Amino acid sequence: MGSITRGLSNNITTGGVISASGITNATVANITSFPNASGGTLILLSTQTASASATISFTTGLDSTYDEYIFKFINIHPANNGVSLNFNMSTDGGSNYNVTKTSTSFFTEHDESDLYTSLSYATSWDLAQSTAFQAIAPDIGNDNDQNCSGTLTIYNPSSTTYIKHFISNINQYHQSDLSQQWFMAGYGNTTSAVNAVRFQMSSGNIDDGIIKLYGVKKS
Repeated sequence: MGSITRGLSNNITTGGVISASGITNATVANITSFPNASGGTLILLSTQTASASATISFTTGLDSTYDEYIFKFINIHPANNGVSLNFNMSTDGGSNYNVTKTSTSFFTEHDESDLYTSLSYATSWDLAQSTAFQAIAPDIGNDNDQNCSGTLTIYNPSSTTYIKHFISNINQYHQSDLSQQWFMAGYGNTTSAVNAVRFQMSSGNIDDGIIKLYGVKKS
């Protein structure tokens, strides 16, 4: 067994993972390129950080490059108590956020005292052919440690043939000290290309938090 083979084998764990000590500038010096990422890889397109922001809008990056776009919400903290994180879509680059939507929603919850749990359909938060902003995380608390985190996926927003499906999955710290998991889904009932998305609270500012936009690489 040669020295290169011995050196590599000494840096592979029993689980088959190359340890950090096995990767050095010398061992990768001859690599000139890496293969293209496979389908399903997340490509970070942009990041926005809220700071007492009335709205956060993504007006670039949503195009025909990818068939699927994912927004990731990290510690979204509202200025007001008991408000919802909402979103809407635009077909005119952000001049208007008023795409007609039909949606469905349900949630699970569990309180901190371990006395209460539920699984419920939420009729008050779904939409039926409405241009209103869609709530994706209702009743977030605004205590210093309260916030929400999760994802919103929009499928093939640039299609000029089909409507635009969306699915959100968000966990939030409810104003009444509950863990709530919200599942919202629906479609933007338009065959025009969606090219901008806006997020805002139902009342007051987005006090803090990060929203990242990813494209999902085609296979």
